[in-house]
Amino acid sequence: MSASSANEFGTRPDEHFDQVQPDPVKSPRLGVRGWSRWIWRQLTSMRIALYLLLLLAVAAIPGSLFPQRTSDPNGVVQYFSNNPDLAPTVDALGLFGVYSSPWFSAIYLLLFVSLIGCVIPRTRHHAAAMVQAPPRTPRRLDRMSVHHTRTLNKERRSPAALADAAQALLRRAGYRVVTYPDVGGRVSVAAERGYLRESGNLLFHVALVGVLLAVGIGGGFRYQGQRVVVEGEGFVNARSAYDTFSNGLWFSDENLPPFSISLTDFTVKYVEDNPANLGFITDYIADVQVRESSDGATTSEIVRVNEPLSVSGAELYLLGNGYAPQITVRDPEGAVILDEAIPFLPQDANLTSLGTLKIPDGLTEQVGVVGFFYPTQTATASGAYTSIYPDVQNPVMTLNVFTGDLGLDDGIPQSVYKMDTSDMTQLTGGSTGIDSLELRPGETVQLPSGLGSVQLSEVKRFAAFDVAYDPTKLPVLVFSSLAILGLGLALFVPRRRVWFRFTATGPGHERVECAALARGDDPTLDAAVRDLLKRYPESDPERVS
Repeated sequence: MSASSANEFGTRPDEHFDQVQPDPVKSPRLGVRGWSRWIWRQLTSMRIALYLLLLLAVAAIPGSLFPQRTSDPNGVVQYFSNNPDLAPTVDALGLFGVYSSPWFSAIYLLLFVSLIGCVIPRTRHHAAAMVQAPPRTPRRLDRMSVHHTRTLNKERRSPAALADAAQALLRRAGYRVVTYPDVGGRVSVAAERGYLRESGNLLFHVALVGVLLAVGIGGGFRYQGQRVVVEGEGFVNARSAYDTFSNGLWFSDENLPPFSISLTDFTVKYVEDNPANLGFITDYIADVQVRESSDGATTSEIVRVNEPLSVSGAELYLLGNGYAPQITVRDPEGAVILDEAIPFLPQDANLTSLGTLKIPDGLTEQVGVVGFFYPTQTATASGAYTSIYPDVQNPVMTLNVFTGDLGLDDGIPQSVYKMDTSDMTQLTGGSTGIDSLELRPGETVQLPSGLGSVQLSEVKRFAAFDVAYDPTKLPVLVFSSLAILGLGLALFVPRRRVWFRFTATGPGHERVECAALARGDDPTLDAAVRDLLKRYPESDPERVS
């Protein structure tokens, strides 16, 4: 069958273009330079920057699920103790140090590079656009998204006067204005506004880069330490003086400013005149003595909750408080083995407190004591002791005594607030059948088995302080404020182009055309154009089309 006869039956000839198999498309080989350029363009795209920002937020989640060595080293030790099989895997993945792990740092650096790659070209293009004149007036204004006309009913004015009136109106509205020659020897007016929208967008991204720089670089010089201080005692700003201490990557002990803090008095104010809220705490007041250098004068300061004290660039926060019974232990001959105020940790709102006392030397064997302190002691129906008021009204301390190996000779650090009694022999309290030792301030009782005696000399208060130095706070505040400002400009400043054209429609009549185009969605564009025409001089407000 011929090609012509085949067409009669609706088929196509063999030589028709879609019957011929084209040669397969072969992409050019990119090479190292081409692939590098492609990777760079992908990395510096805004889409990838948003993905990296989301990925950074997701990668930070494990930092709140697992204890971090920088902020909670004791929690990491406890996690290893509670999960001996899982903890090595978690540690190998870097989940105990999320924010300094290689994978988190890689995401952080990629986001930083991506933002820089996005911002620099856009800034260059925006700077060039800022100095360019608005685009020429289109030939067909009626094709714009918003187009309105108005008729001038007064005596005709010159084209230059009409354009001058339009320029003045647009400049008052905040537009950049330029005139262009138009048909019939006339001129048209082109105007543009809204460059602050892109400026705000760029300001937001630059501020975001600033936040990343401030946190990434400034965070390396931060430090934070916690210390429990009993009334009448103090500490100096040295790493060894803190109970716990964490610092940034580039911190050095030489960066610690020389100052000392002493707690002279700690006062707690309670509600006492309202039975419904009796015992409710209204204020914590820590009176401290501060000395900021070895040869400086000592000053008296006050620290309250949410009212930190600034000392040598660091902030001193009041975190917690409790009672610290002054306990004196003597051997059978009456020699003082220990005389110390022991902080007891509160266990409830009425400050029923728990503390431990470890005596490795001085007695015939190692002694450990677990004590409970009741500021206002009373007995429940079952006979158990409890505190019914947080202030010291009827103070009682009970002690459970243990003997055996305290584990202090193993070289493994231990918490002063906990004691492992699993391998020790209990002498009082619990299932021993012997009542716990009970003391009130000023009383002395004998330790069992002739070990010696223990005395409750007095009851002091303690305060837990947090000393923090963070050089990133001010830069982050500044950059965050700039980011909010930039975001506001990017969201609320409209980007518009407006054109005016004047056309003679007859003797004594002139038609004014006003058209506008918005970049992006601008629901107020039509109303803005109508308002410009209403405000145009010598126009009839009722004749708008």
